[in-house]
Amino acid sequence: MTEGSNYRDDVFSREVRAGKRKYFFDVKTTRGNDLFMTITESKRSGFSDSGQASYEKHKIFLYKEDFDKFIEGLEDTINHIRQLQDTGDFRASEFETSENEHSESESKNIAPAAESSSSEEPTASSSSSDISFDDL
Repeated sequence: MTEGSNYRDDVFSREVRAGKRKYFFDVKTTRGNDLFMTITESKRSGFSDSGQASYEKHKIFLYKEDFDKFIEGLEDTINHIRQLQDTGDFRASEFETSENEHSESESKNIAPAAESSSSEEPTASSSSSDISFDDL
């Protein structure tokens, strides 16, 4: 590390290959010479016009004061998934219904004022082919 340029200098890096995805765990320094972690998910999304692979990346910045809560939430979630898989109590259709209802209620709360409230109760005759690009 050179003096005055220590912002986000890499201290440690670990790459984890998992199927079509790669995860990068990087430890970096702040200007105050403190440490934080970035977690990056990288997934090949196709090829550019020049024939080079293009990647979709998502990054999380995780600061040391949040490590314990993050690990606790991650461990709880992984343990819950394993328990559901072991007991067979997981039913995808029930989860999807619950998730869809949650997403629909959130989208109604943030829907633009220009949208009609008639979309709250779909009719049997409505279908995706009735959607016009002008409506979007």
